[in-house]
Amino acid sequence: MTSVLATPPAGSDLRPVPCSHRNSVLEIMSMRRDPFAFSDRRLAEFGPVSGLDAFGVQMVISGNPRAAQELLMNKERAFANGPAWSHFIGPFFNRGIMLLDFDEHRHHRHILQQAFGTTALKGYLQEMQPMIADRVAGLPVGTVKLFEQFKALTLDVALEVFLGLDLPKDEADRINKAFIDTVRAGVAYVRKPVPGGRWWKGLRSRKVLEEFFYAHIPAKRARETPDLFSVLCHAESDEGHTFTDEDVVNHMIFVLMAAHDTSTITMTQMAYHMARHPEWQERARAESLGLGPELGYDGLGEMTALDLILKESLRLCPPVPAQPRMAVRDTSFQGFFVPKGTIVTISQLASHRDPEFFTNPDMFDPERFSPERAEDKSHRFAWMPFGGGVHKCIGLYFGQMEIKTILHHLLRGFEWSVPADYQIPMDYSALPVPADKLPVTLRRR
Repeated sequence: MTSVLATPPAGSDLRPVPCSHRNSVLEIMSMRRDPFAFSDRRLAEFGPVSGLDAFGVQMVISGNPRAAQELLMNKERAFANGPAWSHFIGPFFNRGIMLLDFDEHRHHRHILQQAFGTTALKGYLQEMQPMIADRVAGLPVGTVKLFEQFKALTLDVALEVFLGLDLPKDEADRINKAFIDTVRAGVAYVRKPVPGGRWWKGLRSRKVLEEFFYAHIPAKRARETPDLFSVLCHAESDEGHTFTDEDVVNHMIFVLMAAHDTSTITMTQMAYHMARHPEWQERARAESLGLGPELGYDGLGEMTALDLILKESLRLCPPVPAQPRMAVRDTSFQGFFVPKGTIVTISQLASHRDPEFFTNPDMFDPERFSPERAEDKSHRFAWMPFGGGVHKCIGLYFGQMEIKTILHHLLRGFEWSVPADYQIPMDYSALPVPADKLPVTLRRR
């Protein structure tokens, strides 16, 4: 049965958002099971903008670059990040930078930016490189689940570069599990703290993370060290404003989660495509061999083949698959009426495969990002794995630096492959991860 989300005010030239009142649980399950088929079905049935009931919350969905530009640039300031993301992850990533808006967001981002400037990035690279080289050299050979290896490695990098802490394995595992539980809690069907459920686990894990960071703040306040945790404890705005202990804890929990998971997902996709397309693996390897064993900051820009693979992997599987915003007043979106309190979401998974902007959009084709073709430049928001507008990912350059450094050492030391008929089985129930953890045959060179 088709109806409308809300009736526009009398005399308005805005259209009502068409929507289905199918069972909301079944709709959400369908979206998570196969988001591409879900988007195609809704596009055919309702057009480029449609609505649904998501557990009692009105939601508007779209998946094209023009809609993304209107929502993410937010010129009329009619949409807010915080209340939308808070609906999904608020109790677990409370007051992280992505959950702040307008003047408060600008104030916090200005201070936080000090941790991601060029000088800081060069220091992080110097800190992480020896550890990455050592960890990659110690990888096992034979059948290896690369997703698990990447996840362990990015956690090690995050703990060393962001926290400046050398934790025993059991403590690192405890923190890792807490992050996993907080991420998965945001997509729980039962959104109440029922013992044993995802929501309950997420709330418990948030407390674990808070206690962990608060315990280490006095030492970080006492002495400056070249890690993010210390930078946030000592950073000041031009006006002399600093972060409170609570600010530091909130930002650390959010940034560590974001850096840990998104880098893991991206590297896994890149490794998968390089296994499926060995000619691209060889192109990337040739560049890494030419750069020498230690990757310098200036060498990052010379990894052109790996950069093309990175961009195409992010197009096909953006680690954050959607961008939600909440209407803070009655407003319009793409010519449709959107009442206050509605969550409007752009699906990057769908937008990145729009055939109007990308040729053969389901095909792995890194050359589409070459200067000659530049399909990502066909529209300002055709390619937006890092979001856009004022909330564009603050750590995007760190993430790319980390990914390139890890894969640089992997390419120099190893070759990997998958069976010719292998297709990665994706689990979209939270962030997009391989259900089988990406088993490959890993061989030393």
